[in-house]
Amino acid sequence: MSDSMPESGTAAGTAPGVTPVAVAEEPSEEGVAPAAATPVEPAAPAPLGLVRTPTGNAEVDARLERLADADHLPADGHIEVYEDVHGGLRDALTALDARPAPAPVPAPMPSYNNRS
Repeated sequence: MSDSMPESGTAAGTAPGVTPVAVAEEPSEEGVAPAAATPVEPAAPAPLGLVRTPTGNAEVDARLERLADADHLPADGHIEVYEDVHGGLRDALTALDARPAPAPVPAPMPSYNNRS
């Protein structure tokens, strides 16, 4: 890799580990803009507005509704919500595959025809 290429995840001309800043330009009397640095703020979390159609299964619907919690979190908080929902849906599917235990077979009725 050449020395002139920026590392993955860095802006061109920005040293690794340094947060890029926006430069606010205000022309001076000579027409030259001084460089005043202001940090670039990430956008606030915003809901995606996705419609969740009910499935008819209360447990599954509750898990899918939990996805709405991610709408109010920054991206690094999404994984916890996604893992929780995924685990709950996996458990619900596993429960569908579990076979119910067979009903106990009643003991045979004693015979009262025992005449000796």
